[in-house]
Amino acid sequence: MRDQLNRLVDEMVSKGILYEDARQEFERRFISRALARSKGNFGRAAKMIGIHRNTLSRKVSEYRLKRTG
Repeated sequence: MRDQLNRLVDEMVSKGILYEDARQEFERRFISRALARSKGNFGRAAKMIGIHRNTLSRKVSEYRLKRTG
């Protein structure tokens, strides 16, 4: 997995993708996946990814994600 991540980062840097854009896209997908696995349960999704439920709620609003991921 580490090799895949290294290749992805190399590709992103070589294509000129900015750090902030990459971080936001990763966070958006990470949160969406947790919400999908928890069937939209904010408490379980937050615990799964190690953030507070209120932070998760704020991020969902910020990224305009659907509760079910």
